[in-house]
Amino acid sequence: CPEPKVDSQPLSHPDIPLFCIINECFLFFLLDSAESVLPYEYNTFDFCQASGKRNPSENLGQVLFGERITSSPYKENKNIRWASRWDYILESMPHTNIQWFSIMNSFVIILFLSGMVAMILLRTLHRDIIRYNQINPEDIQEDFGWKLVHGDVFRPPKRRMLLSVFLGQGTQILIMTFVTLFLACLGFLSPANRGALMTCAVVLWILLGTPAGYVSARMYKTLKGVNWKTNFLLTALLCPGIVFVDLFIMNLILWVEGSSAAISFSTLIGILAMWFGISVPLTFLGAYFGSKKKQFRCPVHTNQIPRHVPQQTFLTKPLFGIVIGGILPFGCIFIQLFFILNSIWSHQLYFMFGFLFLVFIILLITCSEATVLLCYFHLCAEDYHWWWRAFFTSSFTAVYLFMYAVHYFLTKLQITGIASIILYFGYMMVMVLIFFLFTGTTGFFSCFWFLIKIYSVVKVD
Repeated sequence: CPEPKVDSQPLSHPDIPLFCIINECFLFFLLDSAESVLPYEYNTFDFCQASGKRNPSENLGQVLFGERITSSPYKENKNIRWASRWDYILESMPHTNIQWFSIMNSFVIILFLSGMVAMILLRTLHRDIIRYNQINPEDIQEDFGWKLVHGDVFRPPKRRMLLSVFLGQGTQILIMTFVTLFLACLGFLSPANRGALMTCAVVLWILLGTPAGYVSARMYKTLKGVNWKTNFLLTALLCPGIVFVDLFIMNLILWVEGSSAAISFSTLIGILAMWFGISVPLTFLGAYFGSKKKQFRCPVHTNQIPRHVPQQTFLTKPLFGIVIGGILPFGCIFIQLFFILNSIWSHQLYFMFGFLFLVFIILLITCSEATVLLCYFHLCAEDYHWWWRAFFTSSFTAVYLFMYAVHYFLTKLQITGIASIILYFGYMMVMVLIFFLFTGTTGFFSCFWFLIKIYSVVKVD
């Protein structure tokens, strides 16, 4: 089987026997597939071997997953620019139509929620404000709904410390995710540069400790908290500590299994050094400035005696609203989530960062509108306990994410062994925690801004 010329075409060159071409294609599809543990190349066997060329040195991970780039012995186009070498692969991906379907589905959800919010703001709420502001003694006794609880709506909730810590960490993760996806959308984080996306996210998370401390301290001050040291320590250590312990356990399992994917001990020490040497001081700096700022302005005063909350129906109970509130945001992302999980666990190339950034913006809008809508309904039912409910309404999307991860594990993956199962769910729990924090923070601050606006335009006696 003679060696083919470099500038010849595979199926038209007269010196290449048909037997070699058929065997090459057969070996490519049979041995270099997703079902193969160790993919083979066409010149591994005795026939169709190319002389004078050797494969470059590779590490074990590249060999096992087939992530090798070699020049074809049949065809070589030297006119292709190095920056465009992936274009022919990316353009051949069959997922574009599915992505546009996902975007249209998300837009339909946004239009539905926007219509509901607009109906409330422009009709019901506007009519209520006009009626409440009319100076008529006979109408004062007819107050009901959301204005009736104005003296309790800004009453600090239980576990104010934990809520402020979650909001600070959620703000940090929200900014980190937004900037990372924006840079990836602009093409700065190419899929050809392995590890660039994760490196950018980690560096941004370390540098964004200041917003986390600022938001946590100022919100804790708004909620009349006094334990500043505990607030700072929990903001700097709680959620990052959970993630680090989870990753350390996963890495320990990889060490025990002898996997080359395990992070070295020196790398773990470097991560700890960046955490305590950079992120923690920046968090303290943000907490210092946040504690010195004035608290968020509440437009109404809080009564000394809490108002009794009337008996709620099943539709206005907190659990029902939280469960319903998480469905709509998850419906905007579940198609993108399938491709992301494929890229993580099925070794498929993910390059559609433009779609991903657009879906991320749609997710934030959906979380905001769904939380505001449900919060208004609960206030109309005279239930003023909105603080934690606003956070959990949008963050319940993370619960649906975990349920989808279980479904993906059972239907799409063929993972055996207790160590592999622990690794899968351990890494997915990190992803669930990230979703929990930034979606909950988005919904909370949207609801907080909404309440400040509506209670600042009514006349309270």
